[in-house]
Amino acid sequence: MLARALLEKNYICNMRLVRQIPHEHFLVSLHQYNDKYMLSITLDDYEQHFKVPVSNITDIQQLEQHLSPAFYSACLQDFVRMRERWLQLLKPLQHD
Repeated sequence: MLARALLEKNYICNMRLVRQIPHEHFLVSLHQYNDKYMLSITLDDYEQHFKVPVSNITDIQQLEQHLSPAFYSACLQDFVRMRERWLQLLKPLQHD
């Protein structure tokens, strides 16, 4: 009964894989979910997400073409900072 109510109110929607974008170091995926595209960049145990309304993107190929080396370089720098923050958080919790 609760599940039906949630579906009727659009609280639960299916995520659909639109495209896997080839990259030599990252797993790059474009999903569609709740009237938004979600670009996911994954490296090892870390993941970054970028969301944009479907209505803002008229051509997915154009989006893919705009994923430049500079964008991916910035993502890599973000991954390095994420890892550093995570390891700092875990440091006091580790047993020697």
